[in-house]
Amino acid sequence: MAAALQVLRHLARAPLRPLLWGCPLARLASSMALAEQAQQLFESTVGAVLPGPMLQRALSLDPDSGQLKVRDRSFQLQQNLYLVGFGKAVLGMATAAEELLGQHLVQGVISVPKGIRAAMESAGKQEMLLKPHSRVQVFEGAENNLPDRDALRAALAIRQLAEGLTADDLLLVLISGWGTPAAHGADWHQCHGCPPPVPAAAVIL
Repeated sequence: MAAALQVLRHLARAPLRPLLWGCPLARLASSMALAEQAQQLFESTVGAVLPGPMLQRALSLDPDSGQLKVRDRSFQLQQNLYLVGFGKAVLGMATAAEELLGQHLVQGVISVPKGIRAAMESAGKQEMLLKPHSRVQVFEGAENNLPDRDALRAALAIRQLAEGLTADDLLLVLISGWGTPAAHGADWHQCHGCPPPVPAAAVIL
């Protein structure tokens, strides 16, 4: 984000005269420079909001003590952590979480849009894909953002995992594209029921 702001400041200070009154060659050179600066700004902005780096800013693990810190809360890990998630950015978030948590992560289930893994592969975003022997099960569904049977299967799998946990387990919930339903003024718990019966840490992007 700092890099993006630097580019913005540079653009603000860039002289406009060659663009308006210079010769055609000067105008072309200035246009190319602006295009390059715009590309740098775009890449810096996208890099600042990638799910992996954002998750790493929200979570930290002390490998010696096994203490997981989620923003301002700490949780003791003893190979007792489970993971669920849903949303467009959750695939990259889960990948970063599994790399961070290592052996402490027992099992995970995430629900992502249909075709997102193929899209990541074709875009060369291998760092946002889970490893072949990942402990996280991926369900793809909701094609065109519409509920379907695959999305229902994902929701049922997440529910089954959560309901099977005990008070000694920890549940990490990854959510992207979520917001409080403001239409009727209710908070999340009123809309979706009581909190899970296990300690839960939510990371919402």
